[in-house]
Amino acid sequence: MTTESLPAPAPTRRKELMDRLAEPRHYDLAVIGGGATGLGVALDAAARGFSVVLVESHDFAKGTSSRATKLVHGGVRYLAQGNISLVREALHERTMLLANAPHLAQPLAFVMPSYKFWEAPFYGVGLKMYDALAGKAGLGPTEFLSRSETLGYLPTVQSQGPNGRLRGGVKYWDGQFDDARLALALARTAAREGALLVNYCAATGLIHENGKLAGLHVRDQETGRSFELKARCVVNAAGVWVDQLRLQDGEAIGRDVKPMVAPSQGVHIVVDRSFLPTDHAMLIPKTADGRVLFAVPWLGKTILGTTDTPRHDLAREPLPFKEEIDFILRESARYLSRAPGPSDIKSIWVGLRPLVRPSDDHAERTQALSREHTVLVSNSGLVTVTGGKWTTYRAMAEDVLETCFAGGLLPRRASTATAHLKLVGAQDLGRKISDAPGVHLYGSEAAAVQGLPGAAHELGGGLTEAMVRFAARYEYARCVEDVLARRSRLLFLDAALARSMASEVAVLLQQENGVDPQLEAFSALCGQYLSLPD
Repeated sequence: MTTESLPAPAPTRRKELMDRLAEPRHYDLAVIGGGATGLGVALDAAARGFSVVLVESHDFAKGTSSRATKLVHGGVRYLAQGNISLVREALHERTMLLANAPHLAQPLAFVMPSYKFWEAPFYGVGLKMYDALAGKAGLGPTEFLSRSETLGYLPTVQSQGPNGRLRGGVKYWDGQFDDARLALALARTAAREGALLVNYCAATGLIHENGKLAGLHVRDQETGRSFELKARCVVNAAGVWVDQLRLQDGEAIGRDVKPMVAPSQGVHIVVDRSFLPTDHAMLIPKTADGRVLFAVPWLGKTILGTTDTPRHDLAREPLPFKEEIDFILRESARYLSRAPGPSDIKSIWVGLRPLVRPSDDHAERTQALSREHTVLVSNSGLVTVTGGKWTTYRAMAEDVLETCFAGGLLPRRASTATAHLKLVGAQDLGRKISDAPGVHLYGSEAAAVQGLPGAAHELGGGLTEAMVRFAARYEYARCVEDVLARRSRLLFLDAALARSMASEVAVLLQQENGVDPQLEAFSALCGQYLSLPD
């Protein structure tokens, strides 16, 4: 496809979106939640020809879906559990994600350094099985590495580690992606397929008629204006917050509802690339306390993490615990010759994972479609989906729609439309996700971005004035945080730099949107991403 034949970006003007929302219409499907799961469901349903509306109380991918470890993976750890089918499914989905969004998801090589004589053969055999399960969809063969090869791929790995002298390593392949921008691509592709998606529009209540779910009440978070949306099927895809709607639904129909989500938080810290100056990721499969440690190159920096800590609140901006930061820094120091300290941290971000509790609640029909995600249908017809991981978002969406069909909530329409559906911007411009951020992340829309005013005016960190204008006009961006946290990823890469650029971004957004760009709130948020817990 030539540049001249590429479709023009579709505008996302707020007034037009709200006018469409106000139209009296009965949708086939209403989706609550604009993270990976909800967006995947909206895209799949729209691609099958259903009428779809999706509302998100904050910004798309504001929660867990922008705070992943940025890995597209088959789940090596499930091999040890003997869950071959789950690994096979994830590897299959990995292949399709890489093909459908090559500008946002690409192969990444991982190296596991070995310090004990048994480590390389032990892990290598498992990874060879991983290759076999991937088959022709493999991204590269697993290789056993010598000591010098390992040091070549990981220049700053400890040559004398916690368990002795470096002996060698194992290299294998998985994938990497930009999670928030992939979510945005899903939203814009769903809109291209006919769905109506609105961020900053909260679901405030459910509509029941004769004990059955018939729609929902929503409120525009910017103006306070309320709307009533009628739909034959409602999907609750609110991530760790799904229980709030489930409780509302249960109260309306006189049913006791038990919480299904047990939140767990994962913490990541970002440091300069100089701590691991390579395009290869480092994986330590078993740290001192048995956890996994990643050091991953991403957008010109290095991500270190992650943790897995139970949490009992559902804060939109959860804070890290001191012991989590201590763990990441301590374990990084055991494996990197130049150990990062607290003063080297560029950004700290925390994501809540919606882990599904075991349930004996027979008041709902339960379809546990994998050990990763769960779909429930309540007595009123509310479909709830939670759990899972980014890599399998598309398979999760198919499972949700299959549940809707089986329950008679939607007429069955067989389709594999999303298996090979290219997402908005799908074009490989030859740059890696590990490179510094830039116009390559826009894929086939790079020329459209460059054609806007301010393409040569860089604000900092690879972000240009044109990118800010593109975010406001075509990418649903409403405030400074939308631009600096998710349309670009600067808050996650360098919070101090993001704060220094915020005023100029705010001026541009004010020009484009004519609403308060929330500058003060963003400045406070930057402080949180830079703060170390006491």
